[in-house]
Amino acid sequence: MNALFKHARQKCLQWIVHHPKKFFTYSMIFLSVSFVGSLILGIFFPKETVFTIKPPVLYSKGQMVQNPAVNNEKEMKKIVEELKTLKGKRDRKQLQKEDSLRIEYLFNQYQQLKNDR
Repeated sequence: MNALFKHARQKCLQWIVHHPKKFFTYSMIFLSVSFVGSLILGIFFPKETVFTIKPPVLYSKGQMVQNPAVNNEKEMKKIVEELKTLKGKRDRKQLQKEDSLRIEYLFNQYQQLKNDR
């Protein structure tokens, strides 16, 4: 069986070598018919599921994309609230070193959000 395939392959290769113009013509006809056939199938008989990859939840239509300005406002409000609590700590003289670092960080974040508007 294997010898039969080798012999048939050898004959095909010899024919291709001896008739390159015919081989090229037949190949181009086959490729053209395949292309036209795939176009017809794609246009007149489209598949129901074009995309099989599910998009991530981040980009799905179900979630509304929020305005970045609204998000900035929310973040700024959170920062202001936390700074108010830290101010209360300062008034009671209960501030620690970590609190002062947190105040600096929050102030920088607030400035950054304010400049992004």
